[in-house]
Amino acid sequence: MRLANKIAIITGGTGNLGSAQVQTFASEGAAVVIADIDSVKGKQIERDTQKKFGNAIFTYLDVTNESSWIELVNKTVKIFGLPTILVQNAGIYRSGTILETDGAKWDSIMSVNAKGVFLGTKIVLPKMISAGGGSIVNISSTAGIIGSKISTAYNPSKAAVRVFTKSTALQHAKDNVRANSIHPGPVESDMLTEVYPEINLKRQRGLEIPLGRFARPIDVCNAALFLASNESSYMTGSELVIDGGLTAQ
Repeated sequence: MRLANKIAIITGGTGNLGSAQVQTFASEGAAVVIADIDSVKGKQIERDTQKKFGNAIFTYLDVTNESSWIELVNKTVKIFGLPTILVQNAGIYRSGTILETDGAKWDSIMSVNAKGVFLGTKIVLPKMISAGGGSIVNISSTAGIIGSKISTAYNPSKAAVRVFTKSTALQHAKDNVRANSIHPGPVESDMLTEVYPEINLKRQRGLEIPLGRFARPIDVCNAALFLASNESSYMTGSELVIDGGLTAQ
């Protein structure tokens, strides 16, 4: 049990990445809070996880709303106790060149992808510090490392997550709170279909990756599990790139 006696909040918990983490973290002994705006799917994942492992609850969360975060954390403390793991998956993708992107699109992407991570960190941190420390795992992207010809706001939003994670690590190392980011390349997911709606383009993109395939949710999940566990106890302010060699080219 790599996460025995740990309490984890997982945002975007109904998505492809988040749901894989929920199942894996629960199977490794963590009490898991499934946080998402999709209540229908969230309740189903809650039932499935409880049936298998008995240690998960779903809670509605709008990551852009500070009050929503406060309610989530209060519920977590009341039911499970002080959170010691925070995994932040929640994010949206929108394409558009600079000239095609208006202020509203920019603000909406930044609000979910960057502000959401800031708010989650800010609200969870005091409880995590009271628990004696913990691990924050922020899901960024290879898009947070490189530029894009088709997306103006998404890449900067993920770059913000990357650097914000490093600031979190530096500011709270003294509190025994670690913060690291994960940078997946394209992952087999609903979001990937948004990025590459044409099947031929999707296949071509997959072949451009040195390992010859897109990441699977479990590939990213395994990295999150490592960073959440005590196995990574000397890692903070770091980043794991899970991209099949894409950014090595």
